[in-house]
Amino acid sequence: MADLKYYDIILKPVITEKSMNEMADKRYAFYVHPQANKIQIKEAVQKMFEGAVVDRVNTMNLVGKKKRTRSYKYGRTARRKKAIVTLTQDSKEIEIFQGM
Repeated sequence: MADLKYYDIILKPVITEKSMNEMADKRYAFYVHPQANKIQIKEAVQKMFEGAVVDRVNTMNLVGKKKRTRSYKYGRTARRKKAIVTLTQDSKEIEIFQGM
């Protein structure tokens, strides 16, 4: 496994209607590095966002969609890994999502 630093683990936030509704319960969704585990994701969130205390991390591997290219040949889009991070009730909210 590659040596991952905390700034390499979190790739970008997932901005959907469902993830915006879950922010009220202090649950945030991120696309993460495919080789990152739950402990690394927890440490990365706590280091990147000051005052955030992670309660739990749920991860899921997303398979790429099947897409048709020219002349009836099929391929797939890239695979991804998504993490749902739940913060404790007394932790600060993640400021990257403010105003969305």
